[in-house]
Amino acid sequence: MRFVLQLGFSNYRNYTAIAQAAEAAGWSWLSIPDSLFFPRLTESDYPYAETSAIRQYLEHSDFIEPFVAMSTMAALTSRIRFYPGVLKVAVRQPLILAKLLSSLAVISNGRVALGAGLSPWKEDFIYNGANFERRGELMDECIAVLRGAMSGEFFEFHGKHHDFGPLRMRPVPEQPVPILIGGHSKPALRRAARLGDGWVSANTDLPTLKDLIAELNAYRAEFGTTGRDFQFHGIDFAARTVDDFKRLAEIGVTDAGVLPWDVRSDPTDLQGQLDAIRRFGDEVIAKMD
Repeated sequence: MRFVLQLGFSNYRNYTAIAQAAEAAGWSWLSIPDSLFFPRLTESDYPYAETSAIRQYLEHSDFIEPFVAMSTMAALTSRIRFYPGVLKVAVRQPLILAKLLSSLAVISNGRVALGAGLSPWKEDFIYNGANFERRGELMDECIAVLRGAMSGEFFEFHGKHHDFGPLRMRPVPEQPVPILIGGHSKPALRRAARLGDGWVSANTDLPTLKDLIAELNAYRAEFGTTGRDFQFHGIDFAARTVDDFKRLAEIGVTDAGVLPWDVRSDPTDLQGQLDAIRRFGDEVIAKMD
């Protein structure tokens, strides 16, 4: 099993020190949160926790654009990998996103994946001129454009929402950038099974993760994609011990998302976070088979 350090409850000023400590302690990934802006009013509900609590968190948190954060940390590390967990893909222009993603993959020697999501917030779409009601179509087209543009070959696309003639993007990475689809809904799970190289959960628990992975695997069988290499990034914040993470591995989790410090702690407490990163490395990562 690999381990993913979740950076949603840390301060961006600590990112570089955290990345270096995590690499030294044996972590495999860093997951960077994505939030474009905070709307004063919203018509949306957050599906994985109480909306008011999530909005309070968003209102009082600072978010660095994930590609800026990942590039900065990649420049100061050599092994650990990165992905946004998850990026609001469908509200971004996919050719520009492809250029960002391929550039970071090349310059970091392939140490990046794309955690790809929609966004539960209607305003992310409306304020960016994207159609919220057609968000599934937008997402599918964005993934197709990303893959085609990063192939290194001439590529054109003619869809409902994106339309362009032959183009070639260079440089592109030697290996395709993995696309990890986020979400618990049936459409998200089916999209992950059909199009993804992996899946990223939101915070959940062991029984729910077990059910979601089983459902996802059933869709993979339906779409004939079970032969494709696939990563299951599961988050169970109740997991603490080696045995807890072995149970996650038994249900199919390949990469466990972890917040090794208390969510209620001061997000600017760098020393406390570094201690927690190293302690988890010694007590869990080093003892996993």
